[in-house]
Amino acid sequence: MTVVARPSQSASLLGGAISLPRNPCRHAPARHACPWTGEEGTAGTVAVVGAGKMGLPLCAQFASHGWRVIAVDVQPAVVAAINEGRSHVGEEPDLAELVSRAHAQGLLSATLDGGAAAREADVVVLIVPVMLDPDHQPDYRYMDAAVASITDGLHEGSTVIFETTLPIGDTRGRYLPRLVAGGLLADEQLFVAFSPERLFSGAALRNLNTYPKLVGGVGAPSTARAAAFYDGVLDAEIVAMSSAEAAEFSKLADTTYRDVNIALANEFARVADRVGVDVGEVIAAANSQPYSHVHVPGLGVGGHCIPVYPHFLLAGAPDLELVALARRVNDGQVGRAVRAVELAVGALVGQPILVLGLTYREGVKELAYSRAVPLIEHLMVAGARVLAYDPLLSDEEISRLGATPWRWGEPSAARVIVTQTADPTWRDLDPAWFPELAFLYDGRNSLAALPLPPGIGYQGVGLPPGARPRPAS
Repeated sequence: MTVVARPSQSASLLGGAISLPRNPCRHAPARHACPWTGEEGTAGTVAVVGAGKMGLPLCAQFASHGWRVIAVDVQPAVVAAINEGRSHVGEEPDLAELVSRAHAQGLLSATLDGGAAAREADVVVLIVPVMLDPDHQPDYRYMDAAVASITDGLHEGSTVIFETTLPIGDTRGRYLPRLVAGGLLADEQLFVAFSPERLFSGAALRNLNTYPKLVGGVGAPSTARAAAFYDGVLDAEIVAMSSAEAAEFSKLADTTYRDVNIALANEFARVADRVGVDVGEVIAAANSQPYSHVHVPGLGVGGHCIPVYPHFLLAGAPDLELVALARRVNDGQVGRAVRAVELAVGALVGQPILVLGLTYREGVKELAYSRAVPLIEHLMVAGARVLAYDPLLSDEEISRLGATPWRWGEPSAARVIVTQTADPTWRDLDPAWFPELAFLYDGRNSLAALPLPPGIGYQGVGLPPGARPRPAS
């Protein structure tokens, strides 16, 4: 019999972070077809509208399977970089090499002209942002413009696929009428489908070859045509769903599940604070039972997806109580952190407080819905003098967020440190740099083992001081 302190797991479900093996490529070299009609073993021309962090990996993936790819973007610098064979996305493994190779093979080019690209293309894939407006309603300005840019280039045989996450019904109800306004008949002359991107920043190419690809059309012919396209350019399983609505819903269900799960983990952390136990120990123990997949607590949820897409569900079904509550719980974590700091050191007026980690996730240079933004705002409203550091951001970028840049390793008068990401850099933090330090709030529970001198308070999320392992003196 083996006795262990923590259960062992072959693949961690904490936070939904699971590394799946890549599927091997079994495609033979494709034969170019013009026009492309979905015949197995053939490749045509695809226009990818939106050549950003998710769009450019799609371009590279499609070109690697023999398709001629036209990247469409509104930024001249992006178009210029692609036409020089350079990747403007710097944090995706293997992407720069694939872009360079595709360009050298004559399979990848870029343009500002969506209509011209659609005119040449057999397939048009749209992957531009749909985010939230100030009222937490879907903000369609970029997608509406992208759709408008391609309509005069659509022709008989065109296949249009939306990869950007949309509210349920938008493929059919909002965009199909615009796409067929020129007279093409849906499911006969024009094929329209929805296929949600399921990509994770920093692992996009790997994700394309591991996660099943979900596809749902406005009708069976559209589903079949879009599925045939993906079957020729991806090495993952293709799932032909019953409708565009089912495919749209699948992405919202996926991301909303994670938001609700994280909110539940944050609620568990509150209980752990009250009873003085380590919530991480509790979650690991619970997840050793295969039906439990509790995620990890923290300062809230950032990024382009999880804080946004539950609102797409709520836009069409505002009576969803659990979804709305989860959003409130996760957004409320910043306020709880600020209150914990105030309880530890008193009024924050004039207090120097250092925030470590400003991007929404360590290792990803993106500020989308980062919890650092409201954290800095809350601290400043309370009167604190906020300093900040992030290894991915320049001093100018930090200053634009309202904080004073701090240089790693410089002595500081900060009385409080708050970690907003779990960057591995923080493990090398030296408390000696902060002679006035009184309190460390560990927003991602990444510094539980950091040695702290006597007199410096520590609190994590669901990791009260009594549960924190203290290193031997």
